[in-house]
Amino acid sequence: MTNNPTIRQVLLNKRMLICIFTGFSSGLPLYILIALLPAWLRSEGVDLKAIGLFALIQLPFTWKFLWAPLFDRYIPPLGRRRGWLLISQLALILSIPCFGLWHPLQDLWAIAYLACLIAFFSASQDIVLDAYRRELLLDVELGLGSAIHVNAYKIASLIPGSLSLILADHLPWSGVFFITALFMLPGIVMTLCISEPQLKNGTPKTLKAAIVEPFHEFLSRNGVQSALLILAFIFLYKLGDSMATALATPFYLDMGFSKTEIGLVAKNAGLWPSVIGGLLGGIWMIKLGINRALWLFGIVQMLAILGFAWLATIGHNLPVLALVISIEALGVGLGTAAFVAFIAHTTHPLYTATQFALFTSLAAVPRTFANAATGYLVDWLGWEAFFLLCFVVAIPGMLLLFKVAPWNGEQQPVD
Repeated sequence: MTNNPTIRQVLLNKRMLICIFTGFSSGLPLYILIALLPAWLRSEGVDLKAIGLFALIQLPFTWKFLWAPLFDRYIPPLGRRRGWLLISQLALILSIPCFGLWHPLQDLWAIAYLACLIAFFSASQDIVLDAYRRELLLDVELGLGSAIHVNAYKIASLIPGSLSLILADHLPWSGVFFITALFMLPGIVMTLCISEPQLKNGTPKTLKAAIVEPFHEFLSRNGVQSALLILAFIFLYKLGDSMATALATPFYLDMGFSKTEIGLVAKNAGLWPSVIGGLLGGIWMIKLGINRALWLFGIVQMLAILGFAWLATIGHNLPVLALVISIEALGVGLGTAAFVAFIAHTTHPLYTATQFALFTSLAAVPRTFANAATGYLVDWLGWEAFFLLCFVVAIPGMLLLFKVAPWNGEQQPVD
């Protein structure tokens, strides 16, 4: 590639600042649902079985591609991206405080319906944010911009997962949800301040076109065989890593680590190396390109799985636990940065919302289905053999790189 901007030029531009806001605004409502909501329900005496069923409220994030064509086809006031963003963000900031109107033991079904509604609004915001970010960033910026977005997404978890829980010791839950909802304001301000992306190809002319054409365009641009290989790669690239970490906490407990040790070591050794890995991955991708980054970061991601197998043979050892978790988190940060950049690059600007939603939904399938079998596999194989199997499962995704992202291949921009 020629005439690429320097790392300094990529880092110090307003597009990277916008990616911080998109990531934070995207992560906040999800972590309210998966971190703050269960804590509230349990503190009010709801039984664990009922709380466990609340995991089903995440289904909109898996099926968001079904209504994504609406966001490609129709243009509300403020524009195709800013308009839908503002609608979804206002819906979130108004609906999140409504949790405080009910009592978990008396109004559990009402809370469940509200949680599903918030999940729908959150998934809708994600559709538009992903599309906007793809249309905002230059191709060379996709790696770093995606990494910054993902890291801001993770840091957003500190609000409902930490600050809100501390507030709950001093304020009624209605006040906690109101204050937590206010953290949607930075995203709303961003939406009002940014400019609408300029789209030279226009928008789909009909809803049917918005539904059918994204698939037709993807198949015609790549050919059926190459398109299927790309879809297989999206499904398989992070499958081994996803399976290996699905039962991480039960694994640590089986190795004899206490809950306090897991809380102190696992959480601190996991979050920040993942953030650092994502940022480093984004920066390195400016020079490496997406193809080579997928190779190098994928290898780190695979080797990190073997760290769990090593820990399974050693047992209780705090320094090794910290090392294994740090390397795994670093690998995930690197791999995710390259993977999200690849998905973004694969979309066409005319159908960004639909294609991006479809690809990210496909990438989420392993977390939903393959991970459901991990308990049975561990029971059958034992921990060490299970992690070795996860390593083997990661190999097909890497082999597909020969076809979808060859080392010396140059990714062409999508016009």
